[in-house]
Parts: sequence; structure tokens; C-alpha cells
Amino acid sequence: MSDSMRVVAPWRMELQKSRLLVLFELALVAAVFVADEYGWIYFSKTPYLLALGWISMYVRGVSWRDVGLHRERGFMRMILIGLAAGLLFEGLELFVTQPVFVAITGKYPDLSDFTEVIGNVKLLLILVLLSWVVAGFGEEMVWRGYLLNRITDLLGRSKAGWAGSLIIMSAAFGLAHSYQDVTGIAENMLDGLLYGLLYLACGRQLIVLIVAHGFTDTIDFLIIYSGHYPGMR
Repeated sequence: MSDSMRVVAPWRMELQKSRLLVLFELALVAAVFVADEYGWIYFSKTPYLLALGWISMYVRGVSWRDVGLHRERGFMRMILIGLAAGLLFEGLELFVTQPVFVAITGKYPDLSDFTEVIGNVKLLLILVLLSWVVAGFGEEMVWRGYLLNRITDLLGRSKAGWAGSLIIMSAAFGLAHSYQDVTGIAENMLDGLLYGLLYLACGRQLIVLIVAHGFTDTIDFLIIYSGHYPGMR
């Protein structure tokens, strides 16, 4: 049965309109962040948040297709747009925004967790794979596919609602990278804003963001591997 013919039970339709449910889900999201701060989260917050989003959408009778994960005509065009956007975002960060943030804060982003990647082919390949699975796919499904849409459900699906949701989610996305210190937080807030704008500009097509995010992280790890990433010793 196609999505256009999908029948949603009345109780699920009521849940789709429930702002109380959104607040409950956001409380669970906050709990995951707190658990991570205390070291209770294994590996990454992303799989836990993705599981929460999956459960929420199942209960409400919403599919990932509804928030932009689908393959339509023009799929290759979406991939090319994602690659171009990823390259643009990477260039903007390395040559424009990062130097500005560093001039303001006096610090480069703290990427000390990745120093072992320098000259290490095996670790590079692992992290490139994770760039696509966890960062590209996982984070975009969570932050733009799930959370951006849920905050908009709370604020209202108007231009103002989307704008407010975009600002909140960009700030939260930056804070989720607090291990990179103040400059890393600022960079990721801007990244969250750019990915969110790209999501809306492309008609909420998640594949564009997945490709863009995976590609930028891949470039970052290749530069780190080479030993030439700014601020890394």
C-alpha cells in the first residue's frame, strides 16, 4: 500500500496533534543528554535518539517518508546537490567561519579525540564509515528528520514555527558537540543552521542532508589523517 493510501487510526491522528506528547518526547531527549553527561551512554547518543524517533513515529502512524526519507525521480540529482552542498559547507567552515570563530575565541575546535587518526589508515577507514552511518545517516535522521519536525509540531507548522524550530535545533546541535569546546560548539550551531536551511530549501529531502553531512565529515577526517587540519598537532 502506498503512503497516499495509508490508513491511520483515529487515535494515532490524535497523537499526531498532541503537543503534550511532543513535550514528553523532548523530556526523554533531555534525559539522553543528561545520561551522556554522566557517562551512561555507550558510544554515541545518536542510536538512542534514533530509536526514540522511530518509536514516536510508529506510535503516531508517521513514516520516515513523511519527513523526507524517500527515493523519488531525480534521486541522483539529490545526491549531486548533497555533494555540492557538502563541499561548499566544508570550504565555508575551513576558510571563512572557523578563522572568524578562532579570532573571537582564541581557540581552535578541540578535536583531540581524533589525534590518533593522523597517519592511521585503519582508523581513518573506520571513522569514514562512521561518518556516513552515524553522522550522515543517523544524525540527519535524528536532528532534521525527527527533532526539527517535532519542535515544529509544537510551535506550529507555519513559517514562524519552522524558523523557531530551526533556531532551537541549531543551538541544541551545537551543544551536542560540547566536547569540541566553545569554537566547536559555535561551528556546529552554524552547521545545524545550514543543514536545516538546506533541508527546507530542498523540499525536506533527507537524502541531500545525509550525503552533505557524510561528505563533509569524510573530508574532515582525510585532512586530519594528513596532519594538516587547522589547530591540530
